[in-house]
Amino acid sequence: MSVKHITEAEFVAEISSGKVTLVDFYADWCGPCKMLGPILEQISGEMPNVNIIKVNVDNDQNLAMQFNVRSIPTMVLFKDGKPVETMIGLLSKPALVQKLSALV
Repeated sequence: MSVKHITEAEFVAEISSGKVTLVDFYADWCGPCKMLGPILEQISGEMPNVNIIKVNVDNDQNLAMQFNVRSIPTMVLFKDGKPVETMIGLLSKPALVQKLSALV
């Protein structure tokens, strides 16, 4: 499975998929966001029971405002369609895997 780039129109369906969902709010110009991308791709391949999606804050500002995204990268974890944790900044792969494993 790979990381999916989505728009606001697809958002509700994605977080309501029945899986734990990690939403990465990012921008193409953001250095730490670029470093996070490969980590999320690795996790996506190793944890098929986790849905990982990316939302470009420049294109979908309403979603960014809805989830109070003030700096990027910001990741929001959803379980059963509800946000359960917000993480700001670049996190290591082990830290992300630990947080996801606790929810799966």
